[in-house]
Amino acid sequence: MPSRDFKRTDRVGAELRRELGLLVHAAVRDHALPSVSVSDVEVTRDLDWATVWVTALQAERAAEAVKALNELAVEFRRTLSRSMRLRRVPELRFKYDDSVDKSERIERLLRDSGDVQPKSDDDSEP
Repeated sequence: MPSRDFKRTDRVGAELRRELGLLVHAAVRDHALPSVSVSDVEVTRDLDWATVWVTALQAERAAEAVKALNELAVEFRRTLSRSMRLRRVPELRFKYDDSVDKSERIERLLRDSGDVQPKSDDDSEP
């Protein structure tokens, strides 16, 4: 029997990420929320819970957006139950993914310390 490259939770997570990306984009537009996008979805092994990681264009308004998305989670789950072929759609928890903010902060600190030179097209010579 051939081994599977991906676990079922990975496949469900990828499908949820695609579907939720569209739903979140529409919710941002319809409810005048701060601009956010779905960066990852982690599904528990028993498929009962899905943690949806979102990034925000404006980090200072991320908490507001995550709170609103958690309030809309039941509506998202209902919509997903109609569009996905799952017996039971996982409960959704939205959390803020601050990895982008952390990487920008580290890059800024390195740039300010003078250790990293900004890349430009003129630096193409070896």
